[in-house]
Amino acid sequence: MTSNAAPPAATTAPVFNRRNPLIARLARRKLLTEGCDEKETWHLEIDLQDSGLTFLPGDSLAVFAHNDPELVTDVLDALGFSGDETVTAPNKEDMPLRQALTENCAITAVDKKFLNKLVEKVGDDAADIAQLLLPESKAALSDHLWGREIIDFLLRFPDVKWEPREFVGILKKLNVRLYSIASSLAAKPNQCHLTVALVEYESQGRRRQGVCSGWLSRRLDEDTPIPCFVTPGKGFRLPDPDQEVPVIMIGPGTGIAPFRAFLQHRQATEAKGKAWLFFGEIHEDTCYFYQEEWEAYLADGTLDRVTTAWSRDQADKVYVQHKVTEHGADLWQWIGQGAILYLCGDAERMAPDVDKALLGVIAEHGGKSAEEAAAYIEQMLKDKRYRRDVY
Repeated sequence: MTSNAAPPAATTAPVFNRRNPLIARLARRKLLTEGCDEKETWHLEIDLQDSGLTFLPGDSLAVFAHNDPELVTDVLDALGFSGDETVTAPNKEDMPLRQALTENCAITAVDKKFLNKLVEKVGDDAADIAQLLLPESKAALSDHLWGREIIDFLLRFPDVKWEPREFVGILKKLNVRLYSIASSLAAKPNQCHLTVALVEYESQGRRRQGVCSGWLSRRLDEDTPIPCFVTPGKGFRLPDPDQEVPVIMIGPGTGIAPFRAFLQHRQATEAKGKAWLFFGEIHEDTCYFYQEEWEAYLADGTLDRVTTAWSRDQADKVYVQHKVTEHGADLWQWIGQGAILYLCGDAERMAPDVDKALLGVIAEHGGKSAEEAAAYIEQMLKDKRYRRDVY
């Protein structure tokens, strides 16, 4: 008997990107640094709303954040605007000024376009700023702008008159922020976890807060839309679970995020090969992120070793690079067995320090000169046996 029913329509996963972000929601938020006075780091679980959004361990979530409404009000007050004025936002849509400053405009970072317009309007009273805008003053300008935001310049020159459209027209677009995904869909379907450190400090007599870290940590609730999409981390991938390839993961602070995803995925896929995790923070008792999970992975064999570094629990500061050196003989043995080494976290200080420690390990335990050790690391990078996700 022949059926006259039409074949089922082909289905394709929805495509989420910058122009078509997924609107997700917060499912859960937990403080990871309970009892720590020096820092605030949060675990967030985002509900993907049965959207079909897919990602792999090593990918990042791009998040469209909102500016702090208190800062938006301060800017409007400094400008003498109500916020109801209609403007064209950087996304080319017409909307009320308050909405544009909240959702579309970068109102913290100060750039040369804004400063040039300010000097043009102010004249001689902004001569010091004009001097900083000269090509030879690049370093001095950077120093001057540290800890300063657009609000500081508006308050310094309160008599300068701006038109709403003019002001918005010189502001940059509020761009997405990227966060390494801290979960695996194989273990946590329809969820995306993040590990977010709140950026917060005082300067020039004002409290400052990171745009996205403040939004995610302090201002989101379960009803807040979270526009987001995935950015692939193609160079930061696990080996095939059937391969007997050891993995070494070095992730201090929030650099631990992708390795939490790695380990969830390795457990779910019953991956072969040894696994060694290095983690560092300031205090063991208040900043040992996901400790119970690591201990469970050690117990079931997903992890073979965990090595920790606590920078402020003793007189001398101890960081992950010191632990790399301390365990150099074993590290070199793992590397000799074909291990892939992954590094995630701070690009400015931590990553160069770990690189230096690795050079020392390869030179000392591999019996190589400094030049040979450097060449060995270069070859590891080329062979994708040393993979870095630093920021």
